[in-house]
Amino acid sequence: MRLAAIDIGSNAARLLITDVISGPQGTAEFIKTVLVRVPLRLGFDVFDKGEISAAKVEKIIKTIKSYKLLMDVYEVKHWKACATSAMRDAANANDIIKKVKTETGITIEVISGDQEASFIYENHIAEGMNKDESYLYIDVGGGSTELTFFSDGKLIFKKSFNIGTIRMLKNQVDEATWDEMKDFIRTKTKGYHHVTAIGSGGNINKVFSISKRKEGKPLPLELLRDYYKEFSNLSVAQRISLHRLREDRADVIVPALLIYINVMRWADAEEIFVPKIGLADGLIQSLYEEVRLKEIEV
Repeated sequence: MRLAAIDIGSNAARLLITDVISGPQGTAEFIKTVLVRVPLRLGFDVFDKGEISAAKVEKIIKTIKSYKLLMDVYEVKHWKACATSAMRDAANANDIIKKVKTETGITIEVISGDQEASFIYENHIAEGMNKDESYLYIDVGGGSTELTFFSDGKLIFKKSFNIGTIRMLKNQVDEATWDEMKDFIRTKTKGYHHVTAIGSGGNINKVFSISKRKEGKPLPLELLRDYYKEFSNLSVAQRISLHRLREDRADVIVPALLIYINVMRWADAEEIFVPKIGLADGLIQSLYEEVRLKEIEV
């Protein structure tokens, strides 16, 4: 079975095409075939002017058209397309969705922050880890941060905050929002045994790559602090040159690190695992369950 997911975020739009095969134990195994990322940077329009500009709308159309062509070439029969924080806040989101549907045949669903957290949790990474731990999923995007807390085999909470990298670059995150996140995390994780963080999103993946840690090994909080200090003292151009970052990564990596550091501090998490999963992976997992159930019903 070949599935695809389109994730239209505040910083970039991603297409993930995945093959699902039956593993040795009869369980589904997900093999990533194609991952394409286009830095649309919708948040720079929305968090500044409240809507997406005509120029960016044309880029969205072209991007989705190209994704649709790729899905056709790969003979994808089932797909799911979702948009997150920037599209949630854009005054002209409905008009854009109608235009995309007319010109590409792709229906975009704008999902809430809680839905976004749920889809990320669909990856079930924590279930394969030590049952004696508590796990806090942290997904940092351009417009929002999604938190999902998992302990003793149970989902304890999921929560979305309008704290994202592009919002921070645009000075759109006030102290009250930070305080709300801090109080929520401290209150909701209090009393649970040792908390380990699980990070998703392009920025933490890039930090993990720069660290040259072995797959499956966590990053300590202190290392994130060191990278935050280092990157903060470099210009965007220097970050690009020294660490071979794309420009659309080099500017957002500093606010992203600050978000991860603060969330981990407030949850008393000393290390973070980076399994290289994101919203698109969760959408694939959710879509697989939908398709499988339909096939059973037939």
